[in-house]
Amino acid sequence: MNFTQKQIYEILEQVVCKEEGLEQLLKMSMEVLMKTEREEHNDMFSDLSNGYRPRKTFGTGKILELQVPRTRNGNFYPIILGLLRNQEEEAKKIAFKLYGAGLTTEQVGELFGDIYGQTYSPSQVSRMFDYAREEVQRWQERKLEVYYPIVFIDATFIPTRREDNVSKEAYYTILAVKTDFTREVLVVINNPTEGSSFWNNIFELLKERGVQEIGLVVTDALKGIETVIHKQFDMAEIQFCSVHLQRECLKIVKPIHKAELSMDFREVFRTDDRNDTKLQGIQRWKTFCLKWSKYYSNFNKKAENERYEYYFTYLKYNYQIRNMIYSTNWIERLNRDYKRTTRMRGALPNIESTILLLSNVAMTRKAYEYKIIRFKEETEKFRWDD
Repeated sequence: MNFTQKQIYEILEQVVCKEEGLEQLLKMSMEVLMKTEREEHNDMFSDLSNGYRPRKTFGTGKILELQVPRTRNGNFYPIILGLLRNQEEEAKKIAFKLYGAGLTTEQVGELFGDIYGQTYSPSQVSRMFDYAREEVQRWQERKLEVYYPIVFIDATFIPTRREDNVSKEAYYTILAVKTDFTREVLVVINNPTEGSSFWNNIFELLKERGVQEIGLVVTDALKGIETVIHKQFDMAEIQFCSVHLQRECLKIVKPIHKAELSMDFREVFRTDDRNDTKLQGIQRWKTFCLKWSKYYSNFNKKAENERYEYYFTYLKYNYQIRNMIYSTNWIERLNRDYKRTTRMRGALPNIESTILLLSNVAMTRKAYEYKIIRFKEETEKFRWDD
């Protein structure tokens, strides 16, 4: 049957004008192209046709159900499927970007329904994230630098489901300053126990990934963490986070004393006095505890505990950088980004989903690309002594 070009146009116009006509035309066109390509493949490789297999793909606002030609030898793959696969990979990346920007899997599924004509369930959307899981795994296992001048450790607490229960789980970020004084997140990890054995395993993992030396570790005063750090990186200095200590102190006192205690605390933890020393800082702390122990007996133990000396390691460094290393505030900023991303979700379905989401935030944060400090080129170590 031979048609003129005008007749062909008229037939196509009639098809397109029907309900879902464009999708039908697109489906027919792709199936004809694949069938024709199979015939050429059979001639070239002496192969035989072997029916069809179903294949769903994204169309123009709809999901297309295609019949993909097969061959006896099974080595025929239509060129157009490669193009469709690229399109699908882009769609999956868009889905995860929406998820990472704060939408729930249900909201992403509904949005894709508006675009592609089929609403996806949360489990279907989750399966679209396989490429992201692989990318995050590669990022979590990548090789690290041999030496980091500073490493910060801090946690954020996110409601996470475990079987039938929901609890606030601790997710720790280890953020490092590199030798060029840009920053990178080394790992994001869940730690429900905060035990020393856990941290020993984490530092072992960092060493397996290439880390040999750390100049300074800034961390919350987690139980026994200084012992683990000295075991794994015996040359590292340790600074406990002063902001966490301030919160700890404020929890003890009555509301009427909070403002005064905060003022006294700021006087203890000075950062801009170039002549200040660690011994002077420790003495200020003991004087602070003595004053407040008259009202709250808990401060007596704080004054006598030698572990609190780790809060004043920052005073061994040049005064110009003390305000950068006496707390874990850099991770606090990243924690706020985590919260913005997880806020709409309520409880996350499991630990793996949470790690995926937080790691994506950490991987894509552009603020860490700029240099935080300018040092003399010949400076090899982080410490800046006067």
